Amino acid sequence: MLTIIFYTKENCSLCDDAKAILQLLQSDYTFAIEERDIYTKDEWLEEYQLVIPFVQINDIGIDCEQMSIKALEKALKMYL
Repeated sequence: MLTIIFYTKENCSLCDDAKAILQLLQSDYTFAIEERDIYTKDEWLEEYQLVIPFVQINDIGIDCEQMSIKALEKALKMYL
């Protein structure tokens, strides 16, 4: 099963919106979501603090500027 890595943090409305989109897409596509709070690892905080929410689908990364249902669905279709 495909696992999507979702970099997020607490109290982030953009992250909440991205999570809702991912959950909506789960009704049409089979994948798991692995949430990673960027404040639990220094490397994640350094790399993602300015671009969260950030979704990693295999070698495709979608940051807060690109985040949309269209972008996520297009990336999912490449692997499912």
